[in-house]
Amino acid sequence: MMKSILIRDTTREERERIVAGSIGNIDGLCDGCSPGLIEMYQAYIEGLKELREINMEFNARYTRGSAEPAGDSCGYSKG
Repeated sequence: MMKSILIRDTTREERERIVAGSIGNIDGLCDGCSPGLIEMYQAYIEGLKELREINMEFNARYTRGSAEPAGDSCGYSKG
């Protein structure tokens, strides 16, 4: 059974591991996406926003059509 990933059920260290495990190799530079993704999820790590909130905000940019992705395909702008 999977443990809850809600802020109230996790420590900061657990949230850091959850994000790192979800993103994959955060030490690799890949195509430059890792730093942007880590920054995007910083509010979750700090206990300010749930993962669901962050993901909904990210997805809303595309459903509203109000923002174009900047940079490469993940939206991270090198810069």
